[in-house]
This record gives sequence, C-alpha cells and structure tokens, in this order.
Amino acid sequence: MKIAMLARNAGLYSHQRLKEAAEQRGHELDIIDTLRCYMNIASRRPEVYYNGEKLRHYDAVIPRIGASVTFYGLAVLRQFEMMGVYPLNESVAIGRSRDKLRSMQLLARDGIGLPVTTFAHDPKQTDEVLKLAGGAPLVVKLLEGTQGIGVVLADTNRSAKSVIEAFRGAKVNILVQEFIKEAGGTDIRALVVGGRVIAAMKRTGAADDFRSNLHRGGSAEAIKISPEERSTAVRAAKSMGLNVCGVDMLRANHGAVVMEVNSTPGLEGVEKATGIDVAGKIIEFLEKDIKRGSTRTKGKG
Repeated sequence: MKIAMLARNAGLYSHQRLKEAAEQRGHELDIIDTLRCYMNIASRRPEVYYNGEKLRHYDAVIPRIGASVTFYGLAVLRQFEMMGVYPLNESVAIGRSRDKLRSMQLLARDGIGLPVTTFAHDPKQTDEVLKLAGGAPLVVKLLEGTQGIGVVLADTNRSAKSVIEAFRGAKVNILVQEFIKEAGGTDIRALVVGGRVIAAMKRTGAADDFRSNLHRGGSAEAIKISPEERSTAVRAAKSMGLNVCGVDMLRANHGAVVMEVNSTPGLEGVEKATGIDVAGKIIEFLEKDIKRGSTRTKGKG
C-alpha cells in the first residue's frame, strides 16, 4: 500500500512513528507538507501537485492537519478524496471536530455527557450566560484555541464577566463552561481507533495550572477506564464520524463528560505512558478498513 501523510513537520514523533509502523508492515509512506500542495480543481479530473509534480497512485491518505492550517488542509484532503484516495479520517469529520461549538452541539444531540456549556454573541447577555452556566468558577474558552491556549479559569462572577467582555470586545468567539472542580486538574485521553478504545492515559496539569495539556507542562500515566468512560469515548468518536481520534474527558460527579474530540491526537504521550504501539494499531486498522472499499462518515450534521 502506498500512503500519503499530510503534515507540516515531518520530524514530529507522531509522524515518524506512523511512518515507521507503516514501513514495518511493508507499506510505503510519504510525508507531504500540506501547505506546499496545490490543486487543479477541474471537472471530473481533480489533481494535487507537490513540488511541481502531480501526485498519483496513492491508496490512502493520513491527515495530520494542524489546527492553524485547518481550512487549507481540509481543502487538500477533499481533493485527495475526490481522486478516490482512502482517508484515515474524512475531511467532513475533521471539520466537525475542529469547530468546538458544532462538535459540542453534535455531542449534545447524541446524548453524550458534557459540562454545562453556553454560547452567546451579544456582550449584554453576559449575566444570562453566567447564570445558565451555573455561576463561578467558570471556564472561558476561545473557539479557535488549541493545546490549552485561550482557556481561562474565572474564580468569581465578576472576573468571569470581565474576561467574557474582554474577549467579546476583541470580537472573538468564546464558550463558557462549568468548572468541574472534582476532576482535580486531571483529565482522561482515550485513543479510539476503528470504534474501539485502544489506549487511555490520565493527564495531570502542572502545578498551579488547572489545564492538563502535556504541551503546558502536564504529566501522563496509564489508566484503566470504566465501561461508561469507554462507551462515552466510542460514542463521541462516532458522533464526529472519526475513525481515529483522541477523546478528552473529565470525571465529574455525575459521570464522564467530554471536553474535546481531537482528530489529530499526538502519539508520544500515550505511547510512552502506556507502552502500547498506537501507531502500529492505526496502520493495522487502515489496512483492514481500506479493504472494505468505501469511506463512510457515520456522524451527521
């Protein structure tokens, strides 16, 4: 099988591990810089060019599209899809998961546990938003934020109101969520591949930081998750229509709540924490699924 990987940085651990796993199983994998692709959008003759040459004869494409290049990256991925190349994750599914508001709406529609989440446009509605979210402490998130950037914990209603009004004054879109205090600065990242949780880790935030992102200095360890948490992760992946994803959950008093579904999960933290060959399992799934001969985005909306 000849595989294209759309990625900006070929040297990242996750990308090297996927390349290594593919080659160990007898496949050829080329890492292609997403932003250096350009497209010929011709009727019945879609083409992708890279470094002046037409890309052809790929059986599958693994999208590792960074959040900062989502728009162009999804356009390139769609072009591969129109060329009949099998995508590990489909463009429409990645688009759903990258839109924080849309993804929360879809998860809520499917009855998946979420923190109380509110969204409004008019700064004059701030008091109503705070009331709907249950009052401080509250988490205020930029819709476009990643890796814990643009996430603020407001301890009082007054500080929450100031943060919300500041963000809205800058004309950026935000979500306001209840703060799950009982999670104690930890979350769970469950790796879902082909409708199964293949690995899970508990992430703990750095000292004095409520965010548990490893990019923010957090730590990780292997964890055994409950059947409810396993089911929640699998259902969240299905809601987005993603074959491969990381589902981030908190342990609330009323059960597991989903914070985010990541369509391009990093592999380093989970592989090192659990000792599981996640890259190998992704390639193994790709081999089996491509033989079924179709792409299928199960999520709707």
